[in-house]
Amino acid sequence: MSFFRLIEKGEGPIRLFVGGLHGREGLTTIKALKSLGFEDVIDGKLIIYNCDPTSYLSTLKRSYYTKQGREIISLIEYYRPSIYVEAHCYKYYEGLTDPDRKKKMGVPPLIELENGVLIGSVSPHIRTSFFKRTDVCITLEMPCIQDRIDTKVLKTYTNILKIIASIKDRPELEEKLARKYPEQVEIARRYAIEFFGDYPPF
Repeated sequence: MSFFRLIEKGEGPIRLFVGGLHGREGLTTIKALKSLGFEDVIDGKLIIYNCDPTSYLSTLKRSYYTKQGREIISLIEYYRPSIYVEAHCYKYYEGLTDPDRKKKMGVPPLIELENGVLIGSVSPHIRTSFFKRTDVCITLEMPCIQDRIDTKVLKTYTNILKIIASIKDRPELEEKLARKYPEQVEIARRYAIEFFGDYPPF
């Protein structure tokens, strides 16, 4: 389900939130992305884009960004965001949080914040090719909605998106997340050091 919204509040950081990058994920992510409004942005821009359903192709594969991911790359190249969020949903929690995910997939496991909402960095292919080291690049996952919406999960997911929509830079993001999720932020920092050297956690 394609959806686009542009929120502008003068000078400030440019934020790009994209959802529904895999298969039918957009049917879930749109419910959170549509809830973001003018009041959630303090300054700068927030661009929200939710993709139409497509065939499934992992963003961890480089081929994603040369085929169906081209429209996402076009948005990144056009807006040049310093804060980038990929909104996803999942059906297999264990695969995303597996401690051996680095060995199997080449990336660290995602970290649960609460209520099944997971956070981590975006694919290394996009992180290192299109963004500066100081930019914020986040993958945010929630369980895919099946028959009915879990309002607790959706609220947690939406609240995290609202936090990211309000920040100006990385220090502010880490400060706000650490207030509510100190353990998880510390784990994210540890993963970043272990897997990427001096690269930031998100």
